Amino acid sequence: MKKRMSLLLVIMLLAISVLAACSGSKTEEPKQGEKVAQETPKTEEGQKEESPPAEGGDDSEGYFKAEDPSANPETALNRKDTLIIGMTSPKGVFSPFFWQTAYDKFVVQTIFDTFLEVTNDGTYTERLAESVDVSEDGLKYTFKLKPGVKYSDGSPVTVKDYVFAMKVLHDPSYDGETDMLSYKIKGGEEYKNGKADEISGIKVIDDNTVEITVTEATALTRDVLGDVAFVPEHYYGKNFKKGNMDSLKALNDKPLGSGPYILKKFSPGQEVVFEANPNYFKGAPKIKNLVYKSTTAETRLSMLQSGEVDVDMITVSDDSVEEVKAMGFLDLNLFKTNGYGYIAFNHNLDKFKDQKVRQALMYGLNRADIVEGIFGKYANPINLPQSDVSWSYTDENIDPYEFDPEKAKQLLDEAGWKAGADGIREKDGKKFTIDFSATADSEVIEALLPIMTQNYQDLGIEIKAETLDFNAIMDKKDKGEFDMFFAAWGLTPDPDNTVYITGGSQNDIGYSNKKVDELMKKGKHTLDLEERKKIYKEMYQELNKDLPNLFIYQRRDGWVINSRVTGLDITAFKDFTYSVHQAELQQ
Repeated sequence: MKKRMSLLLVIMLLAISVLAACSGSKTEEPKQGEKVAQETPKTEEGQKEESPPAEGGDDSEGYFKAEDPSANPETALNRKDTLIIGMTSPKGVFSPFFWQTAYDKFVVQTIFDTFLEVTNDGTYTERLAESVDVSEDGLKYTFKLKPGVKYSDGSPVTVKDYVFAMKVLHDPSYDGETDMLSYKIKGGEEYKNGKADEISGIKVIDDNTVEITVTEATALTRDVLGDVAFVPEHYYGKNFKKGNMDSLKALNDKPLGSGPYILKKFSPGQEVVFEANPNYFKGAPKIKNLVYKSTTAETRLSMLQSGEVDVDMITVSDDSVEEVKAMGFLDLNLFKTNGYGYIAFNHNLDKFKDQKVRQALMYGLNRADIVEGIFGKYANPINLPQSDVSWSYTDENIDPYEFDPEKAKQLLDEAGWKAGADGIREKDGKKFTIDFSATADSEVIEALLPIMTQNYQDLGIEIKAETLDFNAIMDKKDKGEFDMFFAAWGLTPDPDNTVYITGGSQNDIGYSNKKVDELMKKGKHTLDLEERKKIYKEMYQELNKDLPNLFIYQRRDGWVINSRVTGLDITAFKDFTYSVHQAELQQ
């Protein structure tokens, strides 16, 4: 097995995110984002996409079947009724209202249900909805609930629970990631401001039918409305009072939903244990017990090899792919991720408010070396906050920010940062130092940090790194107590999000750009796809120039699945959670 080492073959990183009204995350990435539909042809529900290698013999993508299933270890074979999926440890915020990381979102998707669900290609189809009718002007949406749906406690699911969830999302004290107010439900603003006791645009027709009226049509409204989780009002609303989220947050680790599995136990840093929901509307899951076991970049492959874990997402590199294939009994699903890795700036700090400084830090970082060293052919540097699997992606008039230390130095000079006696740049009596929050046990950080430290030292900038676990970094981010950190966004099929909108619910870095705000709003409210492409092209060109973050890479996702597990559908747009109920263990 060849081990690449250069300055960089030091490993990869973790980042996740991803949040509920925005874009999303994986392997070691946070998901942040609302799930919205992409206008592409649909694939058959339940069909596993087993892509052949790309043209020209490129084997960096595809579904690679195990060559020797008989090599399966006894540890896995003896587990007859339990599926174990590895992942970065969830924080324990198992609420459709308040989750932040992709790993908490995996738990939420396993426990809760929605009117609609995402399909293999990113479009949305009916889940709990028996039908969805949209008025010709796009201002009225009628969702009809399938009959007989129950929560895991046996109580009936009704659209009144959906209305309760919508009221929470419009509550004056709601501080989660979902930006439902931006979808302009009639009366929503009045409800939030305390001028009304009900949301006038939400009308319950009967227990199974709800009608929602909005004041502005957008390309996303149907799917956003259909992606709101049903939460039982008899459970979550028992102690709830408008204007106070405390009673809801007290239930973050005690979720109750109508999804395929029921939470039985959460051991922080170790595992989340589920049991099949016998009341699930599609029938009880085929596998009785489900466990989300905490793994790290260092333990994933060994736990897959020993059979301790059945499924996990690995960092894709020449070495890791070679190792998985050599084990013989593991399937490997490789595809371009719908997301990107980035280094965040705290725009509330003076040193990052100057566009020239941000551009200098981009030119001055050898991203190509970092990406090649970690991922080899399984990733590429990116220059805008979108993956090339998206219909909105563009490379027209996009600066590639090739590594250019001299240009970086010139920009820093122009921004007023001059080298001091010790070689460190100074401005207004302050030295240019960066406190970097680095993720522990992260392959990306291990590769990124030494290169970044040296590159920036050559520019006259000092990096001071603090190593923390991912959840601790997310906590610092929430409090605004950071200079820079590495993370990743797991995106949704539609480019609309609030990550770079001034005051956006997912904008945790303090970025503001009026042109971006205007273009994002225009793109959201334009219904024609070709027109939307033009709008987002202009918006990405602006973000490429203004650099709200340092954009680092788009990589391949690599899901490793024990060959005795069948029925899981995982694509760039569809999480495993949408098909976990249909998974089976071959005996």
